[in-house]
Amino acid sequence: MLNTLIEAFALISTWEVIVSMLAASIYGLVIGSLPGLSATMATALLVPVTFYLSPIAAIATIVAASSMAIFSGDIPGALLRIPGTPASAAYADEAYAMTRKGEAELALGAGVWFSAVGGIAGTLSLMILAPPLAEIALSFSTFEYFWLALLGLMCATLVARSSPVKAIAGMFIGLLVSCIGIENPGGVPRFTFGITDLFGGIEPIPALVGVFAVAQVMRAMLTPEPPPIPRRKFGSIMAGQWRLTKKYHWQMTRGNIIGIIIGVLPGAGADMAAWVSYAMSKRFSKEPQKFGTGHVEGLVEAGASNNASIASGWVPSLLFGIPGDTIAAIAIGVLYMKGLNPGPTLFTEKASSMYAIYLMFIIANIIMIPFGIVMIRLASYVLRAPRSTVMPVIMLCCAVGSFAIGNNMFGVVTVATFGVIGYVMEENGYPVAAMVLGIVMGTMIEQSFVTSLIKSDASVLPFFERPIAAILAAMAIGALIWPVLVWVWRKLKRAPVPATSAR
Repeated sequence: MLNTLIEAFALISTWEVIVSMLAASIYGLVIGSLPGLSATMATALLVPVTFYLSPIAAIATIVAASSMAIFSGDIPGALLRIPGTPASAAYADEAYAMTRKGEAELALGAGVWFSAVGGIAGTLSLMILAPPLAEIALSFSTFEYFWLALLGLMCATLVARSSPVKAIAGMFIGLLVSCIGIENPGGVPRFTFGITDLFGGIEPIPALVGVFAVAQVMRAMLTPEPPPIPRRKFGSIMAGQWRLTKKYHWQMTRGNIIGIIIGVLPGAGADMAAWVSYAMSKRFSKEPQKFGTGHVEGLVEAGASNNASIASGWVPSLLFGIPGDTIAAIAIGVLYMKGLNPGPTLFTEKASSMYAIYLMFIIANIIMIPFGIVMIRLASYVLRAPRSTVMPVIMLCCAVGSFAIGNNMFGVVTVATFGVIGYVMEENGYPVAAMVLGIVMGTMIEQSFVTSLIKSDASVLPFFERPIAAILAAMAIGALIWPVLVWVWRKLKRAPVPATSAR
């Protein structure tokens, strides 16, 4: 283990990795602090840059940018009541109420401090959970992988904030997209319509860039410009944070645990962790009446939770290639591109690379504190960047990056098409995260299913006979029928009781 750790330190000590982490940290802070630009979009726009980096440097940019962007979304939320990322929306009103009470420094300091603590807690969970799970996963066959991938898709529908039926519909759209091309067990062209560019299928990365970046630009074109932030001089950002840590240590711990659990669930992510943690904080608080008036307790728990989920979301991604959230889905694409194919053997064959990822998460969350303090003080300048300047630059990055992926115009068309699809879906309440999971995991589900049928001579009994497969099957089927049961229950509750006439 010591030799592996030394090798990991050597991997991240190169100038390429150090410069990549620092540049990605600054980039993530800036993008996350701009209202409406999510951490997922910031990560997706980095993918073309990773083409020219070594594997460890490429992963370093993803880790640093995503961690920083999740925190910096708190800045416009606290100062303008406009959350920079979806995760920040859970407690933007609370943070803004603190600003109006003259406690902006305390709100923003809690954001950066407890985000860093949560990120380190999530990294520790990744280090503790992943190795033993990898040993268990080595005994998995295609039967278990099929049910595991299906369970991941079903979990995405359970945690969706919109209607579970719409989440399932979005998932099926993603599965349909994954069927395009000839990369299927039969090698038969499907849904290509005679277009040769579709023979290779739809790559997940252009689809991700389209639904998260281009769709956001389209949405920004139709919404009013946010108000400019008034200039103000900030006092000490970190004053009082140790006092909050001691006072709300249980809330911080609970937020870390919730973030870790939700992060492991496929399709949930930091925004779901923040919403759940803030609700839990209010539910179990000794002072629930203070929530909404500028009470820091909710910020402590939700801030710790959202960054804890970022690191723990890499557990299913590294073990099974199943993304814990949309950022992890992008990371999976980069891992495959760089030859670090996710799977349990990754922890044995390339253990030093895994330890390097652990170290990068810890470093990213440590440097978040000084970088975050500087970013808070520069917020008045960054938030004054006009949308008319920012959005064209983002569109240009999307176009150049999508062209670089396949070195042809088809990538640009793909990004534009999925931008329109993502915009239409979100405007009608269909979660794009469910569609993204379908695109990323569709091939894995199909190949596992067909391979299993070949091995079992077309018998479905082995899907349920193996102990682990049976447990996963029960969980997946339960997750599948749960939305239906909820819908039936709600219908029965709303049904009017027939009045009985007196004789």
